[in-house]
Amino acid sequence: MKIRDVIILGAGASGLMCASYLDKNLDVAIVDVNDKVAKKLKISGGGKCNITNKYVDVKNFDGDAVLIKSVLKKFSRDDMLNFLKANQIELELRKNRYYFCKRSADDIINVLKKKSSFAKFYLNTKVIDVKKQDDVFEVITDKGSLKSYALVVATGGESFKNIGASDIGLKIAKNFDLEVKNFTPALAGLTVQKQEFWMKELSGLSCYVNIKVDDRVINEEMLFAHKGISGPAVLSASLYWRKGNIYIDFLPDKNIFDLIKGSKKLISSVIPLPKRLSKALLKALDVKDIECKKIDAISKEKLSLIHNYTFAPAGNFGFTKAEVSRGGVIANELDFQTFEAKKVKKLYFIGEVVDVTGELGGYNFQWAFGSGMICAKNIPRK
Repeated sequence: MKIRDVIILGAGASGLMCASYLDKNLDVAIVDVNDKVAKKLKISGGGKCNITNKYVDVKNFDGDAVLIKSVLKKFSRDDMLNFLKANQIELELRKNRYYFCKRSADDIINVLKKKSSFAKFYLNTKVIDVKKQDDVFEVITDKGSLKSYALVVATGGESFKNIGASDIGLKIAKNFDLEVKNFTPALAGLTVQKQEFWMKELSGLSCYVNIKVDDRVINEEMLFAHKGISGPAVLSASLYWRKGNIYIDFLPDKNIFDLIKGSKKLISSVIPLPKRLSKALLKALDVKDIECKKIDAISKEKLSLIHNYTFAPAGNFGFTKAEVSRGGVIANELDFQTFEAKKVKKLYFIGEVVDVTGELGGYNFQWAFGSGMICAKNIPRK
């Protein structure tokens, strides 16, 4: 059986970026369960792919800070933008922070396909198992076996099962006695307990909030949904929430007491939120909707909680609604400079299958591209 130089498992953002930076004289195969490459890139961001962010920092990720810092130093936001510019991919900046492909995600996909076109693609091919004998990896698939001297696992996480997502990357890692964290849904909406069912009745409404989870504060739009709460602020906050309380400031740019001071209007009328939300909030805080000037000290104290509404979510919306997976191969199992497994020579893990997850806003693609490039640069040339 032919033994290739490198096999990459996964034709997503990290896998294709890795192939793009490999020595073109290497004999490379790329295996993916889907019939087309980069399916997650294709559907993300409404088909325009939020590829990176104007502000990229270690604090935007959940994972080993030393590893994340090392990757961002080698492949920063500016490096990402320079790569896109060099390949004539036009970008659109939204909300002065989110970079999207101006025309379509196909722009970046076509560049990656072209740069990795020297490789042999095995699409519609499911990986069943991986073994290693001496210096050779054997990848067992539903269509036969492939062999190589180096193996890159870029199989992603478990979200988006409709496009073939699975935990095969973790199974491979376990085969080689690497420690992993099982995948859990991340960047997903949060369900609510009975006390907060009033939120579900506001389905469709949105507002700008600050959400605090532990020492993290997320500033963005929150959306009320029929299952609970969602929207950019909640999705990013869900990355850090395990259990226990979260804290929401419904008026992050205002002071409720400045708004009600001396006013003859009803409290719900001076709160600059949708009227349905204002009234529901007052009811949740057990504050009567009376004239502002008539409010007593006890009600004022309750009303102050509009800046610090505290509750414990029941859970999240699950993998079917999650943007990414949290968990993966533990950072300490990998060489931070190469992404090679410390215990297994020439076995690499990159992208979402590593225990590093970014907030909503292009951070996970930044990580995928960065880890893919760094890995490729450290795979020996022909």
